[in-house]
Amino acid sequence: MEKFLKITNAPQTSQLISLSRVKTVTTASATATTVVLTYSDGTATTVTTANQVAFNVYDAILDAMEQALATSWQKSMFPVALPLAPTGIANA
Repeated sequence: MEKFLKITNAPQTSQLISLSRVKTVTTASATATTVVLTYSDGTATTVTTANQVAFNVYDAILDAMEQALATSWQKSMFPVALPLAPTGIANA
């Protein structure tokens, strides 16, 4: 069963981020405006926010991933509100 983070404070209500085959989660710095989830097939999801405060969005995504993956297989969506509202979530 696939798992998704359901971003409840995204600009488009309740955007989903796939947790299947995530290879890396990265951000450039503690105050970067993007967090990038890269998948094993080379695609990526980029979450854009205002400047992070001490990696707060990055940490929130990692924590939510851990919690979501620990839930029952019957719960495919895990709701999360990021500490800074995303201004965009792009899949490429």
